[in-house]
Amino acid sequence: MHPSVRRESLQKPRMVLKPLRLFLLLFPLLLPSWAESQSCLTSASTCSQCIRSGPQCAWCTVPHLKLRCNTVKGLSRAGCLTHYMYNPQGNVQVTRNDSRTQPTAETLHLQPQEVSLRLRPGVRQSFPLSITMARDHPITDLIMDTSPVPAGFNVTLGSIIHGYMLVEVKVGANLCLDLNQNQNGTGPWSVHLSPRGFPQSVKLVINLECEYEQSECDCAGNREENSPTCNSHGALACGSCECYPPYTGQKCQIDTESTFSRDEKFCRSGPNAPFCSGRGTCDGGFCVCNSRENPEERYSGEFCQCSNFDCPYHNNRICGGHGKCECGQCVCNKDWTDENCGCSMDTALCMASNQQLCNGRGSCLCGTCMCNPPYMGPTCELCPTCLGLCQQHAECVECRVFGTGSKKDRCEDECSYLILTKVQSKEDISAPCKMISREDSCFFYYSISYTPSGTYSTVAADKECRQTLGK
Repeated sequence: MHPSVRRESLQKPRMVLKPLRLFLLLFPLLLPSWAESQSCLTSASTCSQCIRSGPQCAWCTVPHLKLRCNTVKGLSRAGCLTHYMYNPQGNVQVTRNDSRTQPTAETLHLQPQEVSLRLRPGVRQSFPLSITMARDHPITDLIMDTSPVPAGFNVTLGSIIHGYMLVEVKVGANLCLDLNQNQNGTGPWSVHLSPRGFPQSVKLVINLECEYEQSECDCAGNREENSPTCNSHGALACGSCECYPPYTGQKCQIDTESTFSRDEKFCRSGPNAPFCSGRGTCDGGFCVCNSRENPEERYSGEFCQCSNFDCPYHNNRICGGHGKCECGQCVCNKDWTDENCGCSMDTALCMASNQQLCNGRGSCLCGTCMCNPPYMGPTCELCPTCLGLCQQHAECVECRVFGTGSKKDRCEDECSYLILTKVQSKEDISAPCKMISREDSCFFYYSISYTPSGTYSTVAADKECRQTLGK
């Protein structure tokens, strides 16, 4: 069950968040969202002016283009190719991610423990936060320490994912700060997320990307003299060669004052191979690759043998939409794998109610449990041919509550998964299981229930022994 969204404005340095809900925390905002109130500064003369004018704005690094600041679609319509556009989005980097298998009764475990975020105003970044706690100690409230954070930031804590404590944290900044009023206009600032009553916290180190050096986004600032791409006979600027006299050609491969020129054989990858792999023309012994109707698709390589669009598809998307196509092979994004980048390395969907991957009865492959027979189900928690529910947990109930039974010497290792509640007698339990202890020939009663947070058992403290029943 997911309660409705709750919104609160943070006016104090610390703020309480209730668990098991969908949260939205907003720091006080100085200005309305750029995305709603501003458009790109098409008259911008520098990359920094352009990028700061709005989160949707990109800068074209081709100096002779009349329109250099607009949205990606606007620049594309103006003739700027995508690989000449500068459009930073910020990034997230986990800087501390220690793992622990089991928290103690007094503590819990947060993972990751420290995250570094670089934010472009108006563009949010996110990361998953895992919360593991002792089974007998329910989590209480979350507190956010916001005292060192300036106005204009927002943090969202999403709902619990897939039935256990995995929360999506989203962080955004609404605007760049006025450096004349605040000398620390770009950070870093620290925000701490911590559960109430526990010393553990997650540290967020936040930096704003507000100033952009011209050399970072203007290809003229990255001019490479004597570039190998231009056969060391010219400068590489904005993806094109500016040849030194007397050289000419797309790669400065032709010496206009020399009678010698490269033979066309240099445009073949082998003796019988077609010129430029059939994807280009031979110009002075160098391949000039053909253009595609779609400007996003390109041929490349010495013999035009590579492409960025001829890669495996998954779900009707090249590289599954989770990677880049480089020379006919998918280079997958982080947390994705396989030849078509269609295999997720995220294990959230494989987590069983006992906080084990695939219930310890299978393996998590591409985000899906592959169960060992006879177990089945999305998290390998179903077993139609296994012992009944009562028999399956009887030994653990007996050793945990009464200290007897076949598992009493290994009870802590094998039976700590049970979350126990004791009542006085079987009349306090609805439809209880009735099991017998071989050590004293007494019956004990309990119930079992499964929830997303764990396996629960209600146990009657009173046993019924045969000698008692015979009286």
